[in-house]
Amino acid sequence: MAKSRYDKEAEAPQIKDPEVYVALREDGASKEKAARIANASARDGRSNVGERGGGSESYEEWTVDDLKRRAKELDLSSYSDLTKAELIELLREH
Repeated sequence: MAKSRYDKEAEAPQIKDPEVYVALREDGASKEKAARIANASARDGRSNVGERGGGSESYEEWTVDDLKRRAKELDLSSYSDLTKAELIELLREH
């Protein structure tokens, strides 16, 4: 398997299923979301976690105001002048 830029993050001891973590990060998931899903898959099994799934739209479907509201909920800073693409990147990289 080719090396991913997320392999180093996946080596952290708190990541219980590094393969799932890397796949999610490459798909655009935030560090927090990828870690949460990877650890749940290690604990409950991948198929069980996949069945639960979420119903949220992708960030690309959100409005700029919604993205800014989410950034505020996550206590992020310096987002008021960002473009939609920059806001999405900030939310995914936090």
